[in-house]
Amino acid sequence: MNQTLMRAALDAAELGWHVFPLRPGAKPPALHGETSCPRTGPCETGHVKWEQRATTDPNRIRNAWTHAPYNIGIATGPSGLLVVDLDVPKDKSSADAPDGATTFSALCERAGQAVPTTYRVRTASGGQHLYFTAPHGARLANTAGTVASSVDTRAWGGYVVAAGSTTPTGRYEALCAPVPVPLPAWLHTILQPVPVPPKAPLRLPVVDGSRAALAALEAECATVTAAPEGGRNTALNRAAFKVGRFVAWGDLPRHVAEAAFQMGGEAAGLTAAECRTTIRSALDSSIRTARPREAA
Repeated sequence: MNQTLMRAALDAAELGWHVFPLRPGAKPPALHGETSCPRTGPCETGHVKWEQRATTDPNRIRNAWTHAPYNIGIATGPSGLLVVDLDVPKDKSSADAPDGATTFSALCERAGQAVPTTYRVRTASGGQHLYFTAPHGARLANTAGTVASSVDTRAWGGYVVAAGSTTPTGRYEALCAPVPVPLPAWLHTILQPVPVPPKAPLRLPVVDGSRAALAALEAECATVTAAPEGGRNTALNRAAFKVGRFVAWGDLPRHVAEAAFQMGGEAAGLTAAECRTTIRSALDSSIRTARPREAA
């Protein structure tokens, strides 16, 4: 089994597709997570995620698949791929629910296009993966339901289970030769990210308070709105915690800090619920542990 899966991983790498091991008989990565990272080897200078560790190096692949019959993950972004996932309904009791292949075919018909002929893999659940080469220079992200119902896509930040892999529900099988065609222009248009409207200046409420408290609130709100994707919730937590001491000292009403950070968090792209939970937790912690003003 090791040799069969190793051969499949090497075949994918020969096509220029970056592979990494998945747990034997399963779909999650077989690599350690950030919380358990030993900070040694590839992670000596910081945790390296599966997308960065995916490789086409045959020596690394042979070494990995010698240890266990790992399933094969293909990191779609580094591989220059966009994979359309035609899923099957999770709720087997609903016989009327269309599958991804049906809704994708209907989408192609509405667009006046034929269903693309490209490399296809039958998934363990009975769905299909359609492989396309991504447009040069494009950095498309994953989508869920953007194209059509039960149709997801995997690109940067995503991966697919490669043909040859096996799970308890079945095997991933190639349905034709591994020759992906370029992503059709009409489909690329659908997958283009929606332009983000320019952010309006954050208008903080006019309140009484110390000049230092208001300056800190404004500065921290600006930090939150400028935080990059993936670090916004952390930035909001840190910012609210920093300002919490001014609330503890009575320099700034708590409801004012909460309202300002709520606006900043939502402007950064977080949901209202995420903002409320993070702000409440950070302020509670900061107020509880704030040192007296004289010791600060």
